[in-house]
Amino acid sequence: MLKRVLPVFAALSLGGCASDMQAGDPFADMFGGVPEARAARVAAVVASHPLGTEQNPVRVNMPAGQRSYLGRLRCADGKTPTFHRLGSAGDGPYGTIIDGYQVDCPGSQPASNVIFLDMYHPNHYETEAPPGYTIVP
Repeated sequence: MLKRVLPVFAALSLGGCASDMQAGDPFADMFGGVPEARAARVAAVVASHPLGTEQNPVRVNMPAGQRSYLGRLRCADGKTPTFHRLGSAGDGPYGTIIDGYQVDCPGSQPASNVIFLDMYHPNHYETEAPPGYTIVP
């Protein structure tokens, strides 16, 4: 009997946890993404800062989105930059953790830069590039 009841109890308990997540809850934002309406309000405020800074991180969808976005960047000389993740940089303006990436363009300007990305935006596709870079579609 216990073998039949335990899985049902576990499933009900986990379901209750998910329903307790409230708007603005960092766990809800990380696992479900920042709500689009709130993201739009924050984006309007942070647009006064250059894209890719800690104050205005690039919005992407998960680590694959980070790599995809950085792979679409082009240096000022038109070449593809190299990049590697530096690590988490704490809370960003959207209330989620942002990551810093070292982006290098040898022989171009900027030669080296840190670009910050927020990977909790599943419905956003960034079409702009940080200052000093271009982006391909």
